[in-house]
Amino acid sequence: MREAAFEIIDYAGGRDPEVAALILSVQRDDVGLFVPVEEQPELLDIAGAYRDGGFWVAMASGEIVGTIGMMRYGSSGVLKKLFVRRDYRGPDGAAHGLYDRAIAWAEARGLAAIFLDTPAVATRSHAFYRRRGFCVVDRAELPRGYDFPDRDSLIFKLDMPARPGGPGR
Repeated sequence: MREAAFEIIDYAGGRDPEVAALILSVQRDDVGLFVPVEEQPELLDIAGAYRDGGFWVAMASGEIVGTIGMMRYGSSGVLKKLFVRRDYRGPDGAAHGLYDRAIAWAEARGLAAIFLDTPAVATRSHAFYRRRGFCVVDRAELPRGYDFPDRDSLIFKLDMPARPGGPGR
């Protein structure tokens, strides 16, 4: 059970090993994936990897309990690294706040679509994204330049609503 409230903050670096440890632990213990940090180079320099996008963490009692990132590729975003410690999940959990922050960032920049890749075995993640309007698409729809890791993953896409007076979608 959650003992403390959490706060979503913009991450500017300085705690990359703690962020990586949380992500690796959730991947390993909750999803059953063993992806070494060397195969996730953005975790070695988060501020640098997300300099054209954003990265946010959920903080509780000085600890990082959740993460999410958004990389920008032209008029599209790629949602990355939504991981939340088990005791901060659920209907009022950190995943919702992290997701909302990333989507607000994308909306403020007028992005036309959000993509993400997630392992085929991560069925809880699939349900989370489907409830938010994401649909499975072919890898060919990914934005040019996105270095998709060649794994047994599903590609999801969310078309963002057009902003009045903004570019057409």
